[in-house]
Amino acid sequence: MNRSRVIVLAVAAIAAGLAALLVRGLLGGGTETTQAAIQPQKIPTEEVLVAAQALPAGTKLSLGSVTWQEWPQSAVDSTFITRHNTPSLDKLVQDTVVRAPMVQGEPFSQTKIVRADGGGYMAAMLTPGMRAVSIGINTATGAGGFILPNDRVDVLVTEQVSDSPRIFRTRTILNAVRVLAVDQTFTPGSDQKVVSDAKTATLELSSGQAEAVQRAQASGTLSLTLRALGDSQSNDVAQNLKDKAASGDVAVIRYGVMPGGPGRGE
Repeated sequence: MNRSRVIVLAVAAIAAGLAALLVRGLLGGGTETTQAAIQPQKIPTEEVLVAAQALPAGTKLSLGSVTWQEWPQSAVDSTFITRHNTPSLDKLVQDTVVRAPMVQGEPFSQTKIVRADGGGYMAAMLTPGMRAVSIGINTATGAGGFILPNDRVDVLVTEQVSDSPRIFRTRTILNAVRVLAVDQTFTPGSDQKVVSDAKTATLELSSGQAEAVQRAQASGTLSLTLRALGDSQSNDVAQNLKDKAASGDVAVIRYGVMPGGPGRGE
């Protein structure tokens, strides 16, 4: 084989190799290009106080009814209660009630709760459908000042039914109603003294009971009798019958003689 033919074959082989490399590059062959994995961006969060369970309106908060939960910072409303702006959770839940119903996981806001020292606390304490009615009391008509918030009492009215002779009648108009407040005290503490100089008692009544109390106040003097702890039965039929059998008119007698009777009168 002469030299010129060898050169031609070498050039042809080189050209074929270059052509093969060119075709492979056009078809996507060759070494694969590696790409760095994109890490997902971390969303800033903030701990928000949420309801640990469903809370009806008027529920008194406790540490067990609330919990902290991570919340996207961009979705945190300015009224939400966050760990950052809550120095003490114990103080926050103390004497605090839910103003409106809340579902589990719902964030707390300043408009959802009310504290004992803030407006609206009494309305939040009321059972739905009930009314808060205040009546005047003193030591004599308020069980000697031993009635405190959350006690149960019976409401009595004493009326004068006759002028000559002076005869009075006392009857029970309400049984086992809840005391919401005495004066402006809502929650009795373990070291709280009896309120002997109280002037008002606020009761939780239905609309019909509230009307009955207003009528009774216009016709006579109201007084409260304290029930035993745990005695909240308002429909004690047997006791009501005994009370009616024992109730009656009371005449005011002076000098041992009935007014209008023989001997010295009033």
